[in-house]
Amino acid sequence: MSIFFESDNDALQTAFASAISDLSKNIQSIYTYPHPVLIEGAEYRGVWLECAPLEGLIYSAIDPQIALNNHKIFFHYQREDGYLPCWVWSEDTGTGQIQMVVPIAATALELYEQIGDVAFLEQAYNACSKWDDWLMLYRNTRGTGLCEAFCEFDTGHDTSPRFRGLPQECPERDARVCTPVGNLPYLAPDLSANMYGGRIALAKMAAILGRTKEAAAWDVKAVMIRSAILKHTFDSESMCFYDLDSQGNFVRVRGDAMIRVLGEHVVDQVLFEKIYAWQIKNPNAFWTPYPLPSIAADDPAFVHELSPNSWGGAAQALTALRAPRWFEYYGKFADLQHVMLQWVNALTQAHAAGQFWFQQLNPWTGEFTPSKPSYSPSMLVMIDFVTRLYGVRRQGNSLIWGCDLPINASSSRFVYEDNHGRFEILSEGNQRVLTINGKQIYHSAGTFQLVTDNRTSVN
Repeated sequence: MSIFFESDNDALQTAFASAISDLSKNIQSIYTYPHPVLIEGAEYRGVWLECAPLEGLIYSAIDPQIALNNHKIFFHYQREDGYLPCWVWSEDTGTGQIQMVVPIAATALELYEQIGDVAFLEQAYNACSKWDDWLMLYRNTRGTGLCEAFCEFDTGHDTSPRFRGLPQECPERDARVCTPVGNLPYLAPDLSANMYGGRIALAKMAAILGRTKEAAAWDVKAVMIRSAILKHTFDSESMCFYDLDSQGNFVRVRGDAMIRVLGEHVVDQVLFEKIYAWQIKNPNAFWTPYPLPSIAADDPAFVHELSPNSWGGAAQALTALRAPRWFEYYGKFADLQHVMLQWVNALTQAHAAGQFWFQQLNPWTGEFTPSKPSYSPSMLVMIDFVTRLYGVRRQGNSLIWGCDLPINASSSRFVYEDNHGRFEILSEGNQRVLTINGKQIYHSAGTFQLVTDNRTSVN
């Protein structure tokens, strides 16, 4: 499998090629796992449960085996009691937190839909079922059916005011134990949303595997946790999701936790539109010139220093990388295009200035915080967003063609190859020509998105 992009916007073409090349250097062997994985990069020399599976899924357009490895490494080190390691580094595995954002069950299901590996689906289903059981056994101490946060690293919100003054990890690196300080444990909307999304995926997995009764049971469990999220962690006055502390009080920090609830499609379209208008599309909150800061820009808790690895305000590449999962689901295609363009332009300008793939940017200026280079999520943002805007990608049995022309360009060409064939978009001025295996299947003018099968049929 491979992807190729060229354009007479030289800076963009150079940055894209650099992302492909530099990302390959982050494919490494770690700890005792016998297969290479795509690590986080920069100062993060390993894989984290919150992000490595999604990053592998996106990288599957280049190498599906790495995508498999980025999932299987967590299954490989799963404990007998069902616990999945929160991270795997070169010298150790992590056990001091749960570190969940995008459900590994959801990315595993999407990867199966791409490659059709039933043995992998079975492995993922069994591992993720045990993981759900572990979470309900050890992270439901208040009996609400929600997943509880015991420490800052549980959600990957490093240096976030959400957890100010609270432990970063669990005592003695045991994710089953909560330090009894600061009104912990919290009922966490984003951790619970992760379980909801995981259960939706598990229901679909079970159905594919012919386990009809189990599929129905997972659907019921998903409905139950969704209802509990809305009951315990949503505030209708501010249209926001918050942690609920052990005293029954909201931890009123408007941040990325709410965005992650949207990421798992917990709310219906009607409620989404209200939240979206009140919070996300609000230029004083999350719709800054470079959208989706980690804390609402007008929240008193926003940390203006924007220090490295700050989930206290900076707009993070990881948040951008996750954005298509919910913008498309809720039909916000034009706004997603804006987010993608802002990130692609910021990354292109930074690359031209010799700033190679930093982690986070200033939500007002688009300037990156100086840090160690070669951060995989930033490179994946470049690759994924250019593909979505100007290229072709696979989604299950369909192909999604993004028929646009880069800014400051008069032409571009994108080629994607997999075991189904060679798919190409040529854009010249206002004209778009789409070919499959050298045969033209569509020719039109303007900017649009097209969905086809592997041959010539337009869906």
